[in-house]
Amino acid sequence: MSIYSLWGALEIGLIFGLVALGVFISFRILRFPDLTVDGSFPLGGAVAATLITQGFDPFSATAIATLIGAGAGMVTGWLNVRLKIMDLLASILMMIALYSINLRIMGKPNVPLIMEPTVFSVLQPENLGDYMARPLLLIVVVLAAKLLLDWFFATQTGLAMRATGSNARMARSQGVATGNMVLLGMAISNALVALAGALFAQSQGGADISMGIGTIVIGLAAVIVGESILPARRLVYATLAVILGAILYRFFIALALNADFIGLKAQDLNLVTAILVTVALVIPLLKKRFKGGRKA
Repeated sequence: MSIYSLWGALEIGLIFGLVALGVFISFRILRFPDLTVDGSFPLGGAVAATLITQGFDPFSATAIATLIGAGAGMVTGWLNVRLKIMDLLASILMMIALYSINLRIMGKPNVPLIMEPTVFSVLQPENLGDYMARPLLLIVVVLAAKLLLDWFFATQTGLAMRATGSNARMARSQGVATGNMVLLGMAISNALVALAGALFAQSQGGADISMGIGTIVIGLAAVIVGESILPARRLVYATLAVILGAILYRFFIALALNADFIGLKAQDLNLVTAILVTVALVIPLLKKRFKGGRKA
């Protein structure tokens, strides 16, 4: 595998590290099976790409895309909390709606950004190639997001949100407005996913209506792989684990698709994903059996 493939895998892995953080909040913190991410990821890309082509600077476009993604997550939470629609069904309804909304925003199936300024082109140092500059910038963004989340979940509001996911009935008995915590948590989760979508569109040179297909699978794979490799009880290490899981997932994918002796091609991506997730799920079981055998 070439050095360009390695840097490319790191770049995409870091972007999906933001997705993994968002999925971690919904699935692990709130215990909310959220499929909205399959719609909020292309939503971020669609909003950012459309605004950039209309003359907005890429930083404002990315910020607006993140806020709109937060709004999409809040709507999913509202359907569940206020209208009492089952959490999984509420997220499916929002995911379906976002497909049409994204088409409305872009006005066509894709919006190219080849000749437009992006956050990467604006911040790229002159003496550094873009294939290296983009991952370095993304490292800063992902670390900033991780540190902000670590700080937030140590605050009173963050602890109330964690209590809501762990035991909503107990949290309500302690005076926590669990409905508001779900709304806030879903907003933060999908804001991170939309931010990832906006950065992905600018990294890949455009937004496409189909760019969100399988996002939830990738996010879950990153969370599972990270937790299998770096199991942790403390949240600080758990957020680090999911980011590492996203990066390792992309490295495994790049390695599998670039290994000529295996014979895999681009159309085998979903097959490789399924195998990786299966292996990640089996690792904890193998660890338990190994420890049990040693004790015996």
